[in-house]
Amino acid sequence: VLVAGGDAGCCYHALASAELYDPTTGTWTPTASMNEIRSSHTATLLPDGKVLVVGGIGRNRKSLRTAELYDPDTGTWTPTHSLQVARFAHTATLLPNGRVLVVGGFSSQFNRALNTVELWSESTGHFRYGGTMYDRRSSHTATLLRNGRVLVTGGYSSDANTDLGGVELYWPAHHSWLSGPPLRNPRLLHIAVTLAGGRVLIAGGGGGPAPYRDTVERYAGSGDRVVHRSSMTTARSSFAGVLVGDGTVLAVGGTNSGFASLASCERYDPATNTWTLTGSMAKARQGHTATLLTDGTVLVAGGAGSGVVFDSAELYQF
Repeated sequence: VLVAGGDAGCCYHALASAELYDPTTGTWTPTASMNEIRSSHTATLLPDGKVLVVGGIGRNRKSLRTAELYDPDTGTWTPTHSLQVARFAHTATLLPNGRVLVVGGFSSQFNRALNTVELWSESTGHFRYGGTMYDRRSSHTATLLRNGRVLVTGGYSSDANTDLGGVELYWPAHHSWLSGPPLRNPRLLHIAVTLAGGRVLIAGGGGGPAPYRDTVERYAGSGDRVVHRSSMTTARSSFAGVLVGDGTVLAVGGTNSGFASLASCERYDPATNTWTLTGSMAKARQGHTATLLTDGTVLVAGGAGSGVVFDSAELYQF
């Protein structure tokens, strides 16, 4: 597992360093640092095994245009061509054709969320304009559906200074955007996890101008519907969600008060439409990552709590 960049403190000390986690030994090993410090960026695993890191926040809290590639065979970073527009808190989705779709985010230059979209091609290394969404949004989710479209939900809109309930669909074949059925609850910093049957579970979120959410919705791509599901046991935002081997969704940590982090975790069972509390983490954390490993365990790394950024990691075992 590659961990790259992020913040080293509560005052936005962005990092360039990167580390590798080896599940067979349970150890972390430093690898080469990125060419730029960055946080709130994206990292996308490409078909050839390389990792594309895009944008983020750099020095002086400025959004970045730069992008770079990590080669696991050589352990080195190589700059690729830059974005058309600098951005952070965006999403990056690998499309079936191998291109990477970069959506929205926030621009420190314009001091607002973005509705612009860019496409990165591995063959050229260039980002090109990919159209515009209906809404400006950052801290949203973007999920690849089985039909090849990309589902974009929620986020923060600087135009209205509020969370978004709007849903949009990107159609790669036509490079166009379609407006989807709205969410029942506006939300940002939520999760969107594709279930085994292809439907998308949308849960939690909130903070800022909107309340923290325990509400859950499910998007059924075939009928373009958003259906209410049973609520979580705890309202949470800035948490991690991952589909695990038995088809349930594990929701890890987060926050529901702005400053206090959560150690609690819960699992959603699509078969029974129920949420159940499971084992809590050793440390309450928010803004962390959760990665499903090949042996079925989940690696939770980093995050923050009570103004302290963690260097610790934990394994969730069933």
